[in-house]
Amino acid sequence: MTIKIGVINVSDRASAGIYEDIPGKAVVETLKEYLISEFETVYRVIPDEQELISQTLIEMADIHACCLVVTTGGTGPALRDVTPEATEAVCQKMMPGFGELMRQESLKYVPTAILSRQTAGIRNHTLILNLPGKPKAIRQCLDAVFPAIPYCIDLIEGPYLVCNQEVMKEFRPKS
Repeated sequence: MTIKIGVINVSDRASAGIYEDIPGKAVVETLKEYLISEFETVYRVIPDEQELISQTLIEMADIHACCLVVTTGGTGPALRDVTPEATEAVCQKMMPGFGELMRQESLKYVPTAILSRQTAGIRNHTLILNLPGKPKAIRQCLDAVFPAIPYCIDLIEGPYLVCNQEVMKEFRPKS
């Protein structure tokens, strides 16, 4: 079975070609560093439109069967920042610990981390993770939460992800 991971850059300007899509590419490069497991990336760059974000999350989870979908952008307080609302609309369970840890980590670097609304949730066998849109913050947040992601995916009956132990040590309880 092919492991699939979805990456969605939510950005009006990147989707219109005004900005280069740097955040989404940063996620893919980071995941390639973390994981020994081979995976296929399902990739989209879309505008900050709540219904479109929800539809894209559903497509990646239900049609492409991604075990993990990572979004970048749309997590701030601006009027067009609606990624968390789109995520909550399609998930059966929310996983607030991911957002709490990401904000805690980001506060080490910037006081405005309290403005971020990063979150995570589960849709069937897919973990959906909302990250900020800045590449540096993406890496900081992923470094903080990724140790728990392979085990979370185990618990929702997804594929077994193996990390490159020199870069990222996943945590699985000893049974």
